[in-house]
Amino acid sequence: MRIVSGTYKGRLIKPPKNFKARPTTDFAKENLFNILNNNFDFTEIDALDLFSGTGSISYEFASRGCRSIISIESNFKHQIFIKKTIEELGFTNIKSIKSDAFRYVKSCYEKFDIVFADPPYDLKSINDIPDFIFEQNILKINGWLILEHGDKTSFSRHARFKEIRKYGGVNFSIFEKSDEN
Repeated sequence: MRIVSGTYKGRLIKPPKNFKARPTTDFAKENLFNILNNNFDFTEIDALDLFSGTGSISYEFASRGCRSIISIESNFKHQIFIKKTIEELGFTNIKSIKSDAFRYVKSCYEKFDIVFADPPYDLKSINDIPDFIFEQNILKINGWLILEHGDKTSFSRHARFKEIRKYGGVNFSIFEKSDEN
């Protein structure tokens, strides 16, 4: 796993062998961040990374100069790895928090330009995530929710669905909080 662009481009991140997280592939990350680069000025956004796993998405946001990133991970060992990596790379714009993603969002009073969620593909409540995020009102106007999921899940009928991008077995469903919704 590596950071694919920005100040830390090419930097390898090596989680321990017993790590249980499924990191987003470098190919999928690179394509997703190309889309984001065409729609956002990274230096002016605040991002929330839910189900952070290895922290890979948070590092990508930070490497591109995001104003602030909050990384939420419930697994103690994974969150310790994320904190250690943040420290080693010297990122000052990432805050790592050990918490259940749903519990964090429910108590969150901040608003974000981008919320990225990469839950386990077999999470029973994966279909509830878009409604939950929008109900909690944590996205700014024109903000995006990006939900990574497997092939068996579809969100194309959701009222705030914008588009889907597929990269091998990685699917990113993008939802938008617009003025009208």
